[in-house]
Amino acid sequence: MVEEVLADTAATSSYSGSSAFSHDVIAAMKKVERHHFVPSELTAVAYHNRPLPIGYGQTISQPFIVALMTDLMRVKAGDRVLEIGTGSGYQAAILAEIAGSVYSIEIIEPLGKQAGERLKSLGYRNVQTRVGDGYYGWPEAAPFDAIIVTAAASHVPPPLLQQLKPGGRMVIPLGTQFMTQYLMLVEKQQDGSVTSRQILPVRFVPLTGGH
Repeated sequence: MVEEVLADTAATSSYSGSSAFSHDVIAAMKKVERHHFVPSELTAVAYHNRPLPIGYGQTISQPFIVALMTDLMRVKAGDRVLEIGTGSGYQAAILAEIAGSVYSIEIIEPLGKQAGERLKSLGYRNVQTRVGDGYYGWPEAAPFDAIIVTAAASHVPPPLLQQLKPGGRMVIPLGTQFMTQYLMLVEKQQDGSVTSRQILPVRFVPLTGGH
């Protein structure tokens, strides 16, 4: 799986601007066992480099996309990270191998509860999960060094920008379900100004919620 991820990295370097992922990202991808995060009937294909259904109309992202988004965040030891869209918990586990603490929100209650229990059973004590509308972030745990959104939004949620530290990075897919989506890197400068950069076309399930 990791070899396929590395091959995709080289093939998309003209889009992403990166021909190699950090050592920490590759180490996390090698360590976290993806079969724990897919339905039992899909265990045989858990290490294929493609997204897989996890129920409730949701998916576990393609390993390459997980690695790319993690690398773009430039997470380091001690960082506080917010994830919007826990899903089965795979991305949170990858982040937990690198960051100091991970806060992850899932809007679909059964998925959120299952993921929380799964992460605890696998020993991830530095991950906190809760069920809720991720559009509004986790204000009481803010500010965050990095934020990742694993569902496509029509715009960057203002509450998430507010909760991102100056110097922090957010990775988010922008676009609608039926039109081209692009993975975006959003950076908050030390003076509070915001810049963004388009990385590559993607396809994610839509961000849902009261907004």
